Amino acid sequence: MSDEPTVETLAQEAVPASEVTSPETPATDPPAPHAPAPDAPASAAPVPDAPAPRPRRRGPGAFTLLVLPSLVTLTTVAGFLALTGGFPDDWSPGESASQDAAGGVNATYGPWLRKSADACTVVTPSVLAAQIDQLTGWSNDSATTSGARGIAAFTTADWKTWGKDDDGNGRSSPNDPADAIMAIGRQDCSLARQVTGLRTDGTVNGELVDLTLAAYAVGTDAVTKAGGVPAAAQTYLTEVKALFGKYEAFDREDTSGGGMQADAILAPPVTTLTITSPYGSRQHPLTGVTKLHTGVDFGAPQGARVSAARAGTVVFAAMTTAYGNRIVVDHGTIEGKRLQTTYSHLSAIDVTAGQSVQTGTPLGRVGSTGLSTGPHLHFEVIYDGYYADPVPWLASTG
Repeated sequence: MSDEPTVETLAQEAVPASEVTSPETPATDPPAPHAPAPDAPASAAPVPDAPAPRPRRRGPGAFTLLVLPSLVTLTTVAGFLALTGGFPDDWSPGESASQDAAGGVNATYGPWLRKSADACTVVTPSVLAAQIDQLTGWSNDSATTSGARGIAAFTTADWKTWGKDDDGNGRSSPNDPADAIMAIGRQDCSLARQVTGLRTDGTVNGELVDLTLAAYAVGTDAVTKAGGVPAAAQTYLTEVKALFGKYEAFDREDTSGGGMQADAILAPPVTTLTITSPYGSRQHPLTGVTKLHTGVDFGAPQGARVSAARAGTVVFAAMTTAYGNRIVVDHGTIEGKRLQTTYSHLSAIDVTAGQSVQTGTPLGRVGSTGLSTGPHLHFEVIYDGYYADPVPWLASTG
């Protein structure tokens, strides 16, 4: 039984002392006024009148139960808004606070990460998510001392270059998570295009994701000067890459290779298209590093002829560290986007930069120069500045 006083007990405690019945008073109805109590001595004092029955206490009314709590809540909210200046700019009614399994990120960010990464093949949703995590920990607080704002830490100057109203809410703001995610994707893909060009002509070496992140951290010029990832970018690169695994769930399979399905508009660069290593992620046979294999390796004997896959202009023909003897041919634009092909590890180069070639023009000979384990042709397709799977572009030799 509870030790809490009952309503009746509290009522009794509230009765004035003058109205309390004497302990000797029987529980039966009291005798008539001023009549001596039965069996009481004649000198006994008369028993006081019994108190009239007290009305039953009523519970709280509808106003107390329904209206008063609402008034208290409204008053509390009004006070909060007065102190904080209102709801945050990126708040919207009904916004879910649910979390995605990938890194505990708000589930509404997932589709924007995927859409942003669709702009190029180098950058994936997990790369973007890891960058944002490293930059701000997904915090959308107000501007820092450096002037950077939003989850992707954009300065005002950078936002003018990369920011747009991507979610169509009528404003472009670095504090809008959707706009910020799309903007950092545009910035990264632009950098990826630049470092792809640098690696294509042999100016820099390294994995494209690493080069892109390094360019984000210290600039493309610093990457160019270093010929790869500069020491100044190494800490940032290490921190971001350590977070990749946390956001892998955001990635999805992309079999397009980033290029359009070209309906076989390229001729075979070697007589027989025997694929010894396809386009896609693989562990490099010499370095042991798992990364994107940016082209297709066609097995061919030492000295076999290598031909131009399409008419165009030779824009690069020289020795490089990783690719060995390498040739790059520019084929102009296809559907408004530039198309290039590359031919690497050659034993000999038979053309010069600036030379025009036709489909089938001899370019050089199969070899094993550069980082290579044996004679083969490493053949690449670069469409709109990004590597694409060459197979859909090639006509079969039958």
